[in-house]
Amino acid sequence: MFKNKKFLIGGLVIFSAIGFLGLKSFSGAATYYYTVTEVLAKGNSVYGDNVRVEGVVLEGSEKRESAGRLLKFIISDNESTQSIPVVYNGVIPDTFKEGNPVVVEGVLNSDGVFQATTLMPKCPSKYEAEAPEAKQPGSY
Repeated sequence: MFKNKKFLIGGLVIFSAIGFLGLKSFSGAATYYYTVTEVLAKGNSVYGDNVRVEGVVLEGSEKRESAGRLLKFIISDNESTQSIPVVYNGVIPDTFKEGNPVVVEGVLNSDGVFQATTLMPKCPSKYEAEAPEAKQPGSY
């Protein structure tokens, strides 16, 4: 009888630990990102906090410095005129282009500049299929 209680208590402790670790890892992986308008509406309450912001890279705002590793650009929402200047230091993905959507993760400073630690360009939302070629009679 005493051995059965040991196994039951040990099993409950192990099961509880696995459940707790699973819950913590899931909640850390599910990170919400804000739009530019949402971040600016929060005001100084987000200063110094690690956040993710989604926006579109404004045309003509991209500036690369320091052998191509320091990137400065401005992101904005499509539906508003509000924008946030972003500074990113690191490897710039090949898919990063002006006019494309991007998600940046980092800290918004009190001077209004977003110091990005992670740069995640999103794929363009509009894909167009190639026009089918006219087939010659008798060809496949």
